[in-house]
Amino acid sequence: MGNKTQGKRDADTSARTAGAPDIPGQVVLVFQGGGALGAYQAGVYQAMHDGKVKPDWVIGTSSGAINGAIIAGNLPEHRIERLKQFWNGVARHGFDALSGWWPGLANWSRDLAIVTQGVPSFFTPRPSSWAGIQTRVGSENAAFYSTDPLRETLSSLVDFDYLNSKATRLTVGTVNVRSGRMRYFTNRDAPMDVEHVMASAAFPPGFPSVRLEGESYWDGGIYSNTPLEAVLDDRPRRSSVIFSVQLWPSNGPEPESILQVMSRQRDIQYSSRAESHLDRQKQIHRLRHVIRELSQHIPEDQRKTPELQALLGWGCGTTMQVLELDAPAFDNDDLNRDIDFSSAGIEKRWAAGYEDTTRLLARAPWRETLDPMEGISVFRMASTDAEK
Repeated sequence: MGNKTQGKRDADTSARTAGAPDIPGQVVLVFQGGGALGAYQAGVYQAMHDGKVKPDWVIGTSSGAINGAIIAGNLPEHRIERLKQFWNGVARHGFDALSGWWPGLANWSRDLAIVTQGVPSFFTPRPSSWAGIQTRVGSENAAFYSTDPLRETLSSLVDFDYLNSKATRLTVGTVNVRSGRMRYFTNRDAPMDVEHVMASAAFPPGFPSVRLEGESYWDGGIYSNTPLEAVLDDRPRRSSVIFSVQLWPSNGPEPESILQVMSRQRDIQYSSRAESHLDRQKQIHRLRHVIRELSQHIPEDQRKTPELQALLGWGCGTTMQVLELDAPAFDNDDLNRDIDFSSAGIEKRWAAGYEDTTRLLARAPWRETLDPMEGISVFRMASTDAEK
């Protein structure tokens, strides 16, 4: 496979250098999980593709892991086609006609159809599970739905030989069912297959766990739905421009009804402390820069001692530019917007992701001068479609 893989890498390199913008450091895409909301991420990637911005690394959880695997697991010229195949395949038709004159009925009909029938290319109901929730069937069968269709879909859309050539790095977030600890799997460290992506999308109790290396894993989103920490804690550290795509807003208005309370609670839960993660990482990176600066005030002969070398190794001069894209909320969104697999819902979220990212690339915030003592800068791009 050596010559074939090298040829693919060469193709990737030429695709990136031909007319690509001057983005410093590695380009990282970070995708939250959010079910049908993940169509926004597909629009984000299409805008990056059209703008000749090729990610070096894609990190995702749940639907973000699915999008990430399709991107990292295909040659650049095939990625948009594969993303469209996936999202067109999960789109449900027949609800859009109701939305014009009775949005509530359209949402109710859509949600009922998804819950009772599933999405044929993604997940299908397990009637026996609904009949006996106390029946002990094992971790890999204890779920309301089967995700066997997703396994077949991913196997047809992701070239795992190409993925494991490491032309683009992929990391997916999971949580160990027994220990409750977050674990990230990446093709940089070991080959990946469809089961790794399935594990990252195994959201309980809807979807069953997936066994990897003898352990059961669930969707990492139940522990941390914003896998930004994976790049900020990565070693060896590299300066990066990080496109962080937020599907669940951490900020929002005070709810005024029980239904709004339930919706806002989900936003807060699944935004997964993105703000606090960034605050903590800013402190850590500032300390690393302080250590680097202090090293310049230590005599050179002392700097060479093993003891000081070990301590000074904690310092670095890398910068992390986080470009946050916040997916919009729409007027007809309800509590179950993450299962809005209607064709209209998918189309409008994809279009919003494309428009927002096009504006972000035109703004080019990575060109701004950074404070030399700060390791992390954050630029937030609000959607023009918010609340429409």
